[in-house]
Amino acid sequence: MTGPLLALRDLRVCFRTGHGGVWGRKPVLRAVDGVSFDINEGETLGLVGESGCGKSTLARALVGLERAAVGEAIFDGRDILKMSPAEFRPLRRDIQMIFQDPFASLNPRLSIGRILAEPLFIHRLARNRAEARAKVAGTLERVGMDPDAIGRFPHEFSGGQRQRIAIARVMILAPRLIIADEPVSALDVSVQARVLNLIRALRRDSGASMLFISHDLGVVRHISDRIVVMQGGRIVEAGDKGRIFDAPQHAYTRRLLASVPRIPARGV
Repeated sequence: MTGPLLALRDLRVCFRTGHGGVWGRKPVLRAVDGVSFDINEGETLGLVGESGCGKSTLARALVGLERAAVGEAIFDGRDILKMSPAEFRPLRRDIQMIFQDPFASLNPRLSIGRILAEPLFIHRLARNRAEARAKVAGTLERVGMDPDAIGRFPHEFSGGQRQRIAIARVMILAPRLIIADEPVSALDVSVQARVLNLIRALRRDSGASMLFISHDLGVVRHISDRIVVMQGGRIVEAGDKGRIFDAPQHAYTRRLLASVPRIPARGV
């Protein structure tokens, strides 16, 4: 195909909030207010901004968990925002999401084997249980987990291990676009780097594109090719990673950069 894998144009997501006014109508909050950007094949685009700026709402709109009021999201030539749930269902294999909280995103009543095998049967990627089990075991090994985890349950694992399992659930479908919504912010700092390196390696090996969302520019710098900066529901700056870090144009971007911790140089 030619052109970007995903082209987002003037996306707006609105909510009615608070109490009704004089005429009983609640005020409208534009959580996402006219956002446009492209994601190319094999590219990782970092979306960064403070909590509450609309990043997660944007991500949820792209996978059908929030309804967009206006805009287009052209994926592989088709506007996914205009699709009914039935029309979008075949694309769920191609567009997968890693959520912030790995415990909340994993069904506590299902074993790890069932959590990973169910998408294979839904999308007809396994002909039988033996084939599914082999794919599940191989995917667990890819994310650094022991295949013996198949029979265990989410509560038996640490936060970092649960996020690896959530990543495995995404990777087992070989998606074309991965939306990672703050995938390490719920993890201990000591675990974050290892999970980030895993995500970067799996994305590189699979050739998938990625929208990587974070409030932390330091994290985004580690994994992204290009960066877009979001404030108050809008994109205020966009560019190559090097340009954003070396010559930020917007005052908000400069404030975000100033908040990134720096390790002082050691004296001689």
